[in-house]
Amino acid sequence: MSTGPLAPGSVIGILGGGQLGRMLAMAGAKLGFDIHIFDADPDCPAARVAARSWAAPWSDDGAVEAFAARCDAITYEFENIPVHTVSVAAAASCLRPGARSLELTQDRITEKRFINSVGVATVPFAPVDGLADLPAAIALTGLPALLKTRRFGYDGKGQAWIRTPDDAAGAWETIGEQPAILEGAAGFVRELSVVAARSIDGSVKAWPLAENIHQDGILRQSTAPAPGVDAALQARALEIATALGDGMDHVGVFAVELFDLGGGRLLVNEIAPRVHNTGHWTMDACGCDQFEQHIRAVAGWPLGDPTPHSAAVMTNLIGHDVDDWKALASDPQVRLHLYGKRKARKGRKMGHVNRLAPLRG
Repeated sequence: MSTGPLAPGSVIGILGGGQLGRMLAMAGAKLGFDIHIFDADPDCPAARVAARSWAAPWSDDGAVEAFAARCDAITYEFENIPVHTVSVAAAASCLRPGARSLELTQDRITEKRFINSVGVATVPFAPVDGLADLPAAIALTGLPALLKTRRFGYDGKGQAWIRTPDDAAGAWETIGEQPAILEGAAGFVRELSVVAARSIDGSVKAWPLAENIHQDGILRQSTAPAPGVDAALQARALEIATALGDGMDHVGVFAVELFDLGGGRLLVNEIAPRVHNTGHWTMDACGCDQFEQHIRAVAGWPLGDPTPHSAAVMTNLIGHDVDDWKALASDPQVRLHLYGKRKARKGRKMGHVNRLAPLRG
């Protein structure tokens, strides 16, 4: 395994073949790397833009080993890959970011405890392993509170609000009676995120904060740089990202979802140890976007400059929003990005658009 910067022509492997893997593959190709994709689906979006794709179950250790042995470095595009799988891959190649980033973020209780351990604040929370645990958890968090599965939840799935004690049994049933976390309500004025990158030497660079709007638990729109953010708030976000990145010993891009309580106060909602939907605006508004930055970090290259040259509003194309592709492609103000998914369905992210504007002075 090479410890120095990877030369163009090296092979970078990506575990996962969804839209994030697709955009990473395109960024890697731009820098001269051969990108190999490993996914259970041979027709996944990333496979169709990569130099080579490997299709096998995540549990097929032999296939994972063969894939990893062909790669000079390996990364992953989503956090729900089994830790065992990445451990098998890491034994055969250089894994960036490491398995620790997954171990700390796959379980919401582990994640919250880690965040607090590095001196960063979250909402109050409590583990819930059964219906009988909810009264004590509610006493700790107060109401309203959000009950979430500890693992595998995304885009609003596996969540239920508890607004009165009488809601507890129904919420527990709604999430499938799985091990859970109860989180107190944040009382935020808006949702923000900071997308940052950490290099192998520990340096951290971040893009400006984005302001995010969710609908039905799915990100709908990000505006960046977020309006009304002063230098102190941006510095605090970078401080939080640096503490978390250092604590994970992370190499690559990661995102921190934040609750803005007003008055310069931020709470961390969760960490995504990968490129992130709220960083898609960087593809058209920055000289170095999040996908190129991640490839740079994985390859051991110097990090690029995250300074934006434009402001942007990123809007996700969800489900049949994508049917308007012709009109969007005809709009000179729109930068259209489609993910190559074969079928649109409700709640599925099919693409996104970026609308640029001059930066405010």
